[in-house]
Amino acid sequence: MIIRLGYVAIALNLKKVTTSSTVTFATYNKLKNEEEKLRKLKTVTFSNLDALESILKYNIESNIHFYRLTSKLIPLSTHPEVLWEYAKYFSKELNRIGKIIKESNMRVDFHPDQFNVINSIKENVVKDTIRNLSHAVDLYDFMDYKEGKLVIHIGSSAGGKEDSIQRFISNYKTFPNRIKERLILENDDKVFTAKDVLKICEEVEVPMVVDIHHHNCKNDEDNLIELLPRIFDTWNNENLPPKIHFSSPREGKLDRKHADYIDVNDFVSFLNLSKESINRDFDVMIEAKKKDQALFKLMEDLRRINYNCKYIDNSTIEI
Repeated sequence: MIIRLGYVAIALNLKKVTTSSTVTFATYNKLKNEEEKLRKLKTVTFSNLDALESILKYNIESNIHFYRLTSKLIPLSTHPEVLWEYAKYFSKELNRIGKIIKESNMRVDFHPDQFNVINSIKENVVKDTIRNLSHAVDLYDFMDYKEGKLVIHIGSSAGGKEDSIQRFISNYKTFPNRIKERLILENDDKVFTAKDVLKICEEVEVPMVVDIHHHNCKNDEDNLIELLPRIFDTWNNENLPPKIHFSSPREGKLDRKHADYIDVNDFVSFLNLSKESINRDFDVMIEAKKKDQALFKLMEDLRRINYNCKYIDNSTIEI
């Protein structure tokens, strides 16, 4: 089993490099004319794309093969009162970024913000969600990156869990195919357990990412070792291996907030559990406050405790 580690958005080892610089709508509205507004949007977008290129090259140099893109890459790109034609100015940059990703065989994905709710009871929220997810797909298309996925939670629990699940399935079926083929569904830490999400994924034939921390916080006493083979089987028709999300609680076992780093003993416990229930490669998205530094520390900690595995490179092991 080959296991690759990835991290989210910000490379802390690169000082003052961010792909998430923003332009608020309030700031945008205060600018004097359309020319100034466009100039501001272009300046911030160029900065974000330039930073992304730097981070991707850093990942390549550091032998990191898995990375989560920020959903804030293009400022105000989905705001209904802006919706500016960013591709008119940045299609070459996006295409170049796509080439870097593909030529390095890096895996990247988006995790759109939680205000994107497929099963909302509000029609306008569902429409906004379609617009936002379509924008993320557009970015993948401009990058010519066909493997890109969008990780989404089930969302609203209005009307009770069962009604919410059926509403999700019903709404999902109306979504454009270009969005549906990119989706991955994730369990959360308050309402929809891994077992709930797995049932949805099996019904609508969408791959699932299991968040281990979320499962620990909300599991209805379901046994993860029994669920893992089915969860990983939702990836059988995909080119990419299954992925999981892993984080450690900041304070106490059930604290929903993420710690700075990963508890190596918890991680090893999961690796040992996975060896018992599955026998296939998978990727691990580390959701820790210290980002890339947490990834490197986890690798160091595995060596420190003499974990029985083969170290392939800075972010990859084989067990």
